Amino acid sequence: MLVKTKAIVISSLRYQEKSLIVKCFTESDGLKSYFIRDAFSNRKSSQKIAFFQPLNILEIEAAHKNKGSLEYFKEVKLAHPYYTVNTDIAKTTILMFLSEMLNHCIREEEKNESLYHFLETALLWLDSHDEIANFHLILMMEVTKFLGFFPQKSDEEDDYFEMTEGVFTQFPSISCLTTNETMLLKRLMTLKLDNSAKSFHVSERQALLKILLDYYAFHLDGFKRPKSLDVLKEVFS
Repeated sequence: MLVKTKAIVISSLRYQEKSLIVKCFTESDGLKSYFIRDAFSNRKSSQKIAFFQPLNILEIEAAHKNKGSLEYFKEVKLAHPYYTVNTDIAKTTILMFLSEMLNHCIREEEKNESLYHFLETALLWLDSHDEIANFHLILMMEVTKFLGFFPQKSDEEDDYFEMTEGVFTQFPSISCLTTNETMLLKRLMTLKLDNSAKSFHVSERQALLKILLDYYAFHLDGFKRPKSLDVLKEVFS
């Protein structure tokens, strides 16, 4: 079946010497993997490889056989070329980190338009704004809504967050955050991209990043910490 859709690049992996396997989160069909034969064979092909940088937003025409095997592109172009991401080391690092994170947590090959539209809107916001230090934290928090483990709303007297159940509680247990960590999480849950500037100090962002990664690990089997984590910490230290 020939499909025209927008797609966000999740990962790209060189296969043998000349080919490429690209994983995309598509608007029409969810997660799909594509095989690009001879991607490195000539100058024209190598220019197109730039399309498949982490979290680029594409317009694609592809043959979807939907048999669990690799699919094939017919046409590919950038849907929304980034204007600042590729020249801003902080933004580039954020996209590298988030593409790894999404690669570990988006797994099902099924349509999820609401998640696609959220990610596309967030990525375009990143490209057009400068106050971005909390972007990755807010995105990770919001993505839990689509994956089914967004924290339950808390009452004022709930001083602890229980990680395995995703609930706030008055009584601490071994799997609870401290009161200070719980306070940070509550603050993060109230933020949106447009009201997040200067919300946290560096040490608070680092603490929240650890909390979110631990939280993902509790709720997603086999979740791996992105290899670019140390680079992200360095850039925002």
